[in-house]
Amino acid sequence: MDTTGRRRNPYELTEETPVYVISVAAQLSGLHPQTLRQYDRLGLVSPDRTVGRGRRYSARDIELLRTVQQLSQDEGINLAGIKRIIELENQVAALQSRVAELQSALDGAAAAMQQREAAVHASYRRDLVPYQEVQHTSALVVWRPKRSPDQ
Repeated sequence: MDTTGRRRNPYELTEETPVYVISVAAQLSGLHPQTLRQYDRLGLVSPDRTVGRGRRYSARDIELLRTVQQLSQDEGINLAGIKRIIELENQVAALQSRVAELQSALDGAAAAMQQREAAVHASYRRDLVPYQEVQHTSALVVWRPKRSPDQ
């Protein structure tokens, strides 16, 4: 299923679909296949595996390989630091997804509460008058019942 809750077409290719063998992934990422194997052993990029244990990389994996290379070469971050950065980024993404789920649930609960509140207000008896605080004054009001014409 996708993020909207609809069933995904099993033949649809997405960023997560593992389609690239290691030689193609190495070419697309600009890295040597042995480097990809090392990153896999270290847990930096974990491609899917075929039944025969061959690695299959997705477009997302290729992008992650490029990011690892950029952090290593351009930023001078060691592989242990890169692994920690990736773990934290994954954790942030998971938390953002959870916040979105909770916000959606909160919005749904608020809408349901407003509907229930509207239903309660609609059910009020119209012969009831809402109570209002009486102002304390020194005025005197005299009430006299209406007299019927036959009296």
